[in-house]
Formats: sequence, structure tokens, C-alpha cells
Amino acid sequence: MARNKGGLRFQPSGGARGPAIPVGKKQRLTIERLAHDGRGIAHEAGMTWFVSGGLPGEELEARVLGARSKVVDARSERLFSSSDLRRREPCTVAGRCGGCTLQHLEHGEQLALKQRTLQEQLQRFAGIEPEEWAAPLVGPEFGYRRRARIAVRWDARARRLDVGFRASASQEIVAFDECLVLVPPLQTIARALPALLQDFRKPESIGHVELFHGTASALLLRHTTALVDEDRQRLAAFCSAHQAQLWLQGAEQPLPVEPAAELGYSLGDWQLTLAYRPGDFVQVNAPVNESMIRQALDWLAPTADERVLDLFCGLGNFSLPLARRVARVVGVEGVAAMVERAGANALANGLGNAHFFQADLSKALAEAPWAEQGFTAVLLDPPRDGAFEAVREMSSLGARRVVYVSCNPATLARDAGETARQGYRLKRAGILDMFPQTAHVEAMALFEAG
Repeated sequence: MARNKGGLRFQPSGGARGPAIPVGKKQRLTIERLAHDGRGIAHEAGMTWFVSGGLPGEELEARVLGARSKVVDARSERLFSSSDLRRREPCTVAGRCGGCTLQHLEHGEQLALKQRTLQEQLQRFAGIEPEEWAAPLVGPEFGYRRRARIAVRWDARARRLDVGFRASASQEIVAFDECLVLVPPLQTIARALPALLQDFRKPESIGHVELFHGTASALLLRHTTALVDEDRQRLAAFCSAHQAQLWLQGAEQPLPVEPAAELGYSLGDWQLTLAYRPGDFVQVNAPVNESMIRQALDWLAPTADERVLDLFCGLGNFSLPLARRVARVVGVEGVAAMVERAGANALANGLGNAHFFQADLSKALAEAPWAEQGFTAVLLDPPRDGAFEAVREMSSLGARRVVYVSCNPATLARDAGETARQGYRLKRAGILDMFPQTAHVEAMALFEAG
């Protein structure tokens, strides 16, 4: 604490600090409700506690993970009384792995939490509610994830390679026997992967591993130094045995070992196949992705003669299905490589009415050459920081209907407030359960002018 020359103590701007709570301290708590991220909230000794693994009404013992100001992050370690909402987690590393944070909560309650989160954020940031709430879009609870990153770390002192998933609130790597949220072909690969990597002659060369599944399965190994021939041969044999493509990445972009290898995913309702490369953004949940596209097109309800704008279009996940229904689709994306791949996907699927452009979507759009003729309908699927600048121009683009797909309810709510100020009504909204067993909320909203 600083002192002046007269010996007076200066207090921090927030007043006197309370006593520090040491990491590792155990505290008995009663959980009152759930936070938006799925952690239980309790109050004790003037502090607000956020407890991973706690459910409303439970009395438990929590271990402190960290503390700041009047907030404590903690993890449930012992239950004295259990909530009726609690279920036994099917995964053996649930509670330690950082991936599935809500396996202990019944799936119906997971959906209710996500619905409350969206509703509260819309009210808090925009002061609005949709005229109609849509039923949640759901898919399988488990076996849905078609891509995953496997953490790898070489412990030089112990001469040991750790392989697994990152732990919750820690850099620890949690080993696993199986991962129930992966699609079955990737479960098989993931189960056998640790033994393969730990048997490498030079395991310290491995950075991490990524798994993909779509039109084919694929394994990408990121290496920090060149692989020795023996390890490369083992890896190739492993991939061959599991009918998976092998991709390698050093300092440059990922490259397939077999130059002709192609990775992609299908959208069956529209007879489309979209090619992609490791590192490109692809929705992790195939069934919910198709349901999401179907719902977006139904809500947007474009007619055959319309021009539709798809902002943050990526590979063409929405653009190409739209092109099956309308006269012209313009897709706009900030990443040049994705624009190129979206155009190639349109060409490969025989769609000459989908056109793609690169633009900085944080800046004005209405004056861009591709926007000169305007659009009657707009679809946008921005990243977590939202699309505030884009939604400010909806009315100047001539859009009568706007479908906004979001991976962050807070920025959706902020942008919904701006859209409402332009004279649009929030007609419909609902959640998309893209990531079951987690608190991550995806949502869709329909706005109509007038």
C-alpha cells in the first residue's frame, strides 16, 4: 500500500480491500441459481461465488480456483445435498475436462438455461422481446461433434508425452479413454491416438492434433520440428488403418500427404457438397447445422426473383442453399481465402447465381459496388463480436427481412437494439443447441421492416 510523506495510507478507488481468499481454500456453500455460463452462484462472506459443477439448491464444498475483488471462481468437490436436476455424467472425465461443462445437468434443463440466457440478454441490452419464441432446434445429445483439437505436451523432465483435452480453468491435460460427444468415426481414432503418439521416437516434435469428419475423416498433426521418417510412417499407417486422410502442418498452411485428398461436408437437403481445409470455420454439429439452414431459409422466405445478401458467408454454408431458391445471392466475407473457397464451392455445385466478395464488415457497406442494387432480404452469421456496423445499414440496403444467426446472445441483443431503432420488429427468435453438454448459446432472430 503506497504512503505519502505525511504517512497517510491511500485506499484503492473501490474502498478498503477485503481479505484475500487463497487458491485451494475449501468453502461450504449453498447454490442459489445458475449463471449464464452454467456455473452455480452462491453468496458467502460478502463475496459472489461462481462454482463449476454446482446446481441450484445444492449444498456443497467448493475449492477456490481464483479470486478478484468480490468475485470467487471455484469448483465443486463434495456434495452434501443433491439437486433433482442433477444426473450422473456418462463421461469418466466429466468435471475435469474443459469441454463438456454441463453433463451433470439434464438436457431439458440445459435448453431452459440457454433459453433464459437469450431472453435475459435481449431484455438487458435491447429492452425487447420477440413477438414469437421459436422452439429450440436440437439434435443428438452425444456423438455430434465432427471436429476436435487434441492437446499434446512433452514433459522433458519426466520424459513423458501427455495427450488429452485441456482441463477446465487450468493448463493441465486430461487423458481420456473415450470422448462421447465426438461422432463415432472420430471416437475410434481418438481412442487409439494416445498410444500411437506416445510411441513416437521423437514425441517432442508434436504440437497438437486436430480431427475432422465430413465426406471423409481426417487427422491433422501440427509439428514444431520435422517428423523423423519412422514417426511419419507410423502416422501414415495409423491413418490408413482408420480410413482417414493425413494432413501435416509445420510453419506453413496445412497440407495433405496425398495431394489429391479433399475434405468436405454435405448438405443433403440441397444436394450440395462444400469443400474446406483444416483451419476453415465449419459448424461442428452437422444435424443442427442442416436444421439451422432449413429454419433460416424458412424464416427468410425468399421468393425466386429476389436478390439476397449473405454477410460473413464463410464457405457458403447459407449462400449455396439460398442460391437453390433465389435469382441471385451475394456472399461477403472478410477472409480472402474463404471468399475464394466459397466461389469454388459454388462453381463445383453448378451454381452460377452465387457471387462472393471480400470486404471489411466493420465498415460501411452500402457504397460497395456489390450493394448498389440493394437487397430485399439479408442473412448474417457473424463471429462472437457481432455485426453492429452491418446492422446499422440494413434499411439503406433496402432489406425488408433480416435473419441474424448468432453465437453470442450479448452481441445479438446489442445489435437487435440497433436494428429495432431502424424500424425493424423482432418477429421471432430461438436457440440452436449446437453444443449440447455445454452452456454455449447459438441463436437465430428474424427481423421485419415496418
